[in-house]
Amino acid sequence: MKSNRREFINRSALLGASVVLQPWQFLGTKPVYAAELQPVKGLLLNKNDLPRIRETIKHPRFVSFWESMVNADLQDDIKFLRDEIDLYNHVFHLLRTWRMLERSSFVAMVAEDTRHLDVAKRAIDRILQYKRWDYFLEGGEITIGLQRAPETTIAMSCAREWIGESLDKATIDEMEKQIAEKGAPPCYQTLFGMRHPDRVRGWSFDPESDYDFRYDLSRWPIILNSTNLKVIPICGLGMAACLLHDKHPQAPRWLDMALQSARAFAPMYGSDGSYDEGVGYWGYTTLHMTMFVEALYRTFGTDERAIINFPGTVRHALQMSMPTTGNPNDAVNFGDARNMGDTSVAGWIADLKNDGVAQYVLKEMGDIRSHFGIIWFRKEVPVEKPGKELYDVRFVNDWVISRTGWDEESSVVAFRSGGPANHEHADRNSVIFKAYGERLLHDPFNAAYSNTLPLWVLRYTKAHTAVLVDGKGHQYHDGSEGTNPSWAEAWILNYEASDRYMKATSDATDAYRLINDNIGKVLRTVVFLKPNVLLLFDRVILLKDAVPVQARFQIYNDDEKGKGSVNGDRFEIERPNAFLSGVCKSSNTLTLTSDHITIEGDDSADLYIGQEKIERPAIGAYPFIQAENSSALEHAIVSVCAAQKKGEKAGTIQIRKDENQWEISGEHDGRNIKVTINDVGDVPEIIVA
Repeated sequence: MKSNRREFINRSALLGASVVLQPWQFLGTKPVYAAELQPVKGLLLNKNDLPRIRETIKHPRFVSFWESMVNADLQDDIKFLRDEIDLYNHVFHLLRTWRMLERSSFVAMVAEDTRHLDVAKRAIDRILQYKRWDYFLEGGEITIGLQRAPETTIAMSCAREWIGESLDKATIDEMEKQIAEKGAPPCYQTLFGMRHPDRVRGWSFDPESDYDFRYDLSRWPIILNSTNLKVIPICGLGMAACLLHDKHPQAPRWLDMALQSARAFAPMYGSDGSYDEGVGYWGYTTLHMTMFVEALYRTFGTDERAIINFPGTVRHALQMSMPTTGNPNDAVNFGDARNMGDTSVAGWIADLKNDGVAQYVLKEMGDIRSHFGIIWFRKEVPVEKPGKELYDVRFVNDWVISRTGWDEESSVVAFRSGGPANHEHADRNSVIFKAYGERLLHDPFNAAYSNTLPLWVLRYTKAHTAVLVDGKGHQYHDGSEGTNPSWAEAWILNYEASDRYMKATSDATDAYRLINDNIGKVLRTVVFLKPNVLLLFDRVILLKDAVPVQARFQIYNDDEKGKGSVNGDRFEIERPNAFLSGVCKSSNTLTLTSDHITIEGDDSADLYIGQEKIERPAIGAYPFIQAENSSALEHAIVSVCAAQKKGEKAGTIQIRKDENQWEISGEHDGRNIKVTINDVGDVPEIIVA
């Protein structure tokens, strides 16, 4: 009988490992009981860390999160585990179960809480009953682990260490056995497939799994190789290898795969620490990379703690922050990144480098959503408030951020150039502008992850503060493979920043030309006159057919408190605490209108963002202002947007054109405005008086 590739690989690895190890699972030798052989250091903490951790949970930054864990509705958890769990539901039910296991085993250890210990034991029992720990297959048979298998492996590994003294030997043996069967091999299979996509025998959804959506997974081994869904199995496999390093013959092989994969993924971070999937995914990804390299160092002394630019990446998260009234965790939400997310990993970076800025991020930015923030916090690391040197940045991925500070009242301008990335939108050359605690030019939240859902439309260029050519945006995919990258590229051609202003020019020509061979040039220049005036200069050149061009200005209205109005060549965007007064001029006939994005589809259908169910938005929930330039082969549109506090007087800014020169002048917020734009090529000459 012919053996398959997986059987051959497993036998070969076992034969090699058996020279130096005793493979208890296959040769029938007795497994070593955990209490008889403990590593010198735990995977992520030692029991002698508990006094420090018990002090940390009293710290104002962590007390709320700690109380949310301690005071979780345990009776509801027990009811779910006893009566409601579906052992073929991985997306929601296994997710909930491993999360309660990790939470309750941590609380049981730190607080010696028997109620949480009971829930943790029940969660372990249920996890052990799952046939598979993930809902993806290779060749219709072999489980691959993208999220649930690695996440469950991590939770089971942590629980094994944190509450192992309170578990019976049979439970510990079964936990370790299933980690070695349902956890590590699926993670290995995933990473092997990403390394050798030509050898993959087809990835697919498990037909037994209770999941409503289906995508074409044929290219996922290639697509996911540069996304956060590579780091999660890296961490799961690495944690399993560290936990079972002296107990299972496959552990060296697992560790080798995890380490090689981590090194291969590291360049997905820029040399400056920037991360293309957005700051909302940054915390999740960086946390799992950190957990692996920390467990590796603590278990073997192998130091990979410089695998990425950790000080740089925490500054990247800081610079992507955008605290806003009503949402202190707001962020520059390019793509699907909805907010700052969990910043727990900043504590590890602060401790590793004695990094005061990282300590500031941990204590002041984003959320603490993970007990690892509690584990890694060291109160002796001083806080260093970031200074003006971090106000302006052009990341190596060509995202540009300019700001006036770090609090809710500060102004932030974000300019999206650069290349494609997982979880991206069709948003090249789009702009976000926040001032006086309000989002005044917006990038919409809540775009659907599935192309079958109505809110998928929010991913398109028309839903962003960007340019349309004859009503159409730039290239984007159809969503049949998920939220994978498009082919759209843009580049920053020029960038300059000072205390007074920031200016940058981005070329998105190739992104538009991919679907429109009439495109000659699509360029946008942004000039931010700090603290509250934003200039946009859009140049579109067509090759053969004269068509109209539109510039859109999206309005934040998730709370139904945003609205826009038009008066001739001027417009206004209103929010509760601030407003934006705008004026537009063009080289041709320009028409301003107020409209909204139409959300089509079945009104009765449930809406999800990833795995989170949301309320259906009302008609008109996504309003915008549009400036349309009449049909021509060459277009130039100048837009000036001046922000002001609610109740204050708007400025008086004028735009005048003379040949290829534009003069912007006037007064706003007690200061004179004078800017000259000389249209002399792809990068215009900008003179700020």
